[in-house]
Amino acid sequence: STGNTMAGPLPVVAADIAAGKADTVAMIYAVASRAIGRQYGGSTYAGSGDAAPSSYYYHLPWGWSSQAAHWALMFTHYAHEYGATEEDLAAVAIQVRQNALANPNAVMRKAITREDYLASRYIVRPLHLFDLCLVNDGAVCLIVTRAELAKGMNPALVAGWGEAVVRTRKLHAMVRERLRHQMLEVGEQALAMAGLALANVGHFEGYDASSIHLVNQLEGYGFVAPGRGLAFAAEGQMAVGGRLPTNTEGGNLSGSYMHGWSQVAESVRQVRGRAGPRQVGRLDAAMFSLAQTDQAHPLIFVPGE
Repeated sequence: STGNTMAGPLPVVAADIAAGKADTVAMIYAVASRAIGRQYGGSTYAGSGDAAPSSYYYHLPWGWSSQAAHWALMFTHYAHEYGATEEDLAAVAIQVRQNALANPNAVMRKAITREDYLASRYIVRPLHLFDLCLVNDGAVCLIVTRAELAKGMNPALVAGWGEAVVRTRKLHAMVRERLRHQMLEVGEQALAMAGLALANVGHFEGYDASSIHLVNQLEGYGFVAPGRGLAFAAEGQMAVGGRLPTNTEGGNLSGSYMHGWSQVAESVRQVRGRAGPRQVGRLDAAMFSLAQTDQAHPLIFVPGE
């Protein structure tokens, strides 16, 4: 499968262990983005001066000098297609922040209101400050071992995964379709490998570099119908006790931005029943999803013995 930096090596490690190449692997990820003053976007990040490398993000003739420019165009198209507004999108950031309040390790633990959201500055219009992920320092460690060696330790089992990468018509797939076809394909791959149905998934962690990413994934995998993701958030269905508790540790928007690794850790906690006050209850399965830019990678976790 994938070797993608954003928690993507886990399927590779799991497959290698299953193939007998190792018994136990420690996966460690650390980032110091805030300490070094890293900027995401603009000429400083994309290149030097007015030059920027040509890619799906950094191609100045498109007006894209940052990731957020891509995401802003994505939501603009979504708003046009479904009649959504910035006020509707606020529900996602508000709910994810509310979830973070139950996580003592979250970076942001102050509740935000719709008024706070609308009063916050634009980063790339129509996306506000609270629509975008944090920039922070941190580290995550995952210990992966053979299932039989973890018996009696209440493990979370890596039960399934999938991978899809857009090779052609990237703008169409990323902006207009929002990777929906790719997510449907890899969701079916992962669930088939795990021997489960989508209805078995009781907890979801979606890579939310932007609030619209989370909407894309809830709709893309089929948890809600296209165009219904914002209402799903507004109705409280992403909260613990909702129909699909989502990003319960606060996600990248309010918990921490660890390129998805902290969300894998949260999936494991939830499956093991060790998420404390944000525990969603007994789970048949949890799904983590990295779906952004031109690729989609879901992971399915189930309880072990």
